[in-house]
Amino acid sequence: MLSVLSKRKNRLNQSGFSLIELLIVISIILIILAIALPKLNQAKMNAQETAALSQIQTLHKAETMYYSQFGRYATSLAELGPPSGGGNASPTSADLIPATLSTGENTGYVFTVQGTPTGYSITAVPKSFGSSGRRTFFSDETLVIHQNWGREPATAQSPELKQ
Repeated sequence: MLSVLSKRKNRLNQSGFSLIELLIVISIILIILAIALPKLNQAKMNAQETAALSQIQTLHKAETMYYSQFGRYATSLAELGPPSGGGNASPTSADLIPATLSTGENTGYVFTVQGTPTGYSITAVPKSFGSSGRRTFFSDETLVIHQNWGREPATAQSPELKQ
């Protein structure tokens, strides 16, 4: 009888969690993560899409400044970017946008600038569709931004972005 009482007393004095209690806590944490992660990924894509739109605005301003300095629109990101050797600004590298944007990849998007007969065009496509963005963007010297909710790059015929 004394040994049974001492065993019960030892159990009551022991601290810690049982295996079942730990498994329940872990399963609750996993359920919360399963609910929260998709929302977090969606918020990240929204932020990257917003940043891409901001970069397009930056490129429009740079093209306007380039035109006022050199009398024509730039036909590539390199022409808008900083000089590679650290020299002075020139038509081949006007130093109007950051080096990170002049490489073509920034904020989860791939940017391109091309010359057109009437001016220039800008496209922004997610680097990893569905992960870094769900929309593609197009704009030109009219400053109107078009979007496409799909993998195909947006064009001038794509729906306008209502801001």
